[in-house]
Amino acid sequence: MVISSSKNEKPVAKPITQIDKRSNISQKELIAEYIEPAIPVVLTDATRDWDAMGKFTPSFFKKQYGHLTKELKGVTYTLSDYIDLMLASTPKNPAPYPFNVNVEQYLPELLDDLKPEILYAKSDRVNHPLLPKFLLNGTQVYELFFGGNGGSFPFLHVDALYLHTQITQLYGSKEFFLFPPEQAAYMYPKADNDKISQVDVFNPDYVKYPLFKEVEPIRVTVEEGETILFPTKWWHTTQIHEPCISLGRVHLNASNWDDFSGDIFKLWPKLYPNHRTMAVPALVYTKVLGQVMTLQEKFTV
Repeated sequence: MVISSSKNEKPVAKPITQIDKRSNISQKELIAEYIEPAIPVVLTDATRDWDAMGKFTPSFFKKQYGHLTKELKGVTYTLSDYIDLMLASTPKNPAPYPFNVNVEQYLPELLDDLKPEILYAKSDRVNHPLLPKFLLNGTQVYELFFGGNGGSFPFLHVDALYLHTQITQLYGSKEFFLFPPEQAAYMYPKADNDKISQVDVFNPDYVKYPLFKEVEPIRVTVEEGETILFPTKWWHTTQIHEPCISLGRVHLNASNWDDFSGDIFKLWPKLYPNHRTMAVPALVYTKVLGQVMTLQEKFTV
């Protein structure tokens, strides 16, 4: 949230202690009140017209896509077998998490059930026709997550390529734990990946990570049919208290474009070791493309 004491003073950021839940909010209001100030929000009714709601159930995926497989902790599960584990999961004996599926790669026919899209800006930069898909290597634009009671995401993190995050609860609920960007110094990022924390947020070792005692997560439960949106650099993880199916969706806008472009350049030698010399052209291309998109958005109502 942003407040100001007078017209002549710059706005002062007010610490966020809870996540708003909003209904019937227009795209213009969403951008002005949450996207531009970089504030997380839960939208309670943004997916009311999605065909996925009420359709994407455990029985649906078990029947239609039970053959899909995923290796978790060295064991390969079919989605059918995993859903049985998910439904029987308890905190004492949780199903391994997450069983995640790339929708565009394995379930493209379901994309129409996830519309209308929730836009994180005046345009959908992730799906812009001039943004090559290979520049999103290392992430998935649309991703389904299956999990059961007692499951939790394996680490506290910031999402890949500094992308903004959208999570919609298609079935069941999920609890989110978020820490704002200004608390990054307390997260003890890994030396080889500064987007992943070394701290086990559910069982922190305060002897090893004493600064983590200085922070408390902002917790919010996203119910079935609700969508949480939060900007990049917010540290987060999740915990599950009932069988759930979620849709993850990434976003780009002007505020995270430079971070996205810079991270591509940084990771290029790792992602494309045989094409190292293309890192600079890729950086230049994304910088110019960002300017083109910004210009286009100026003429978007």
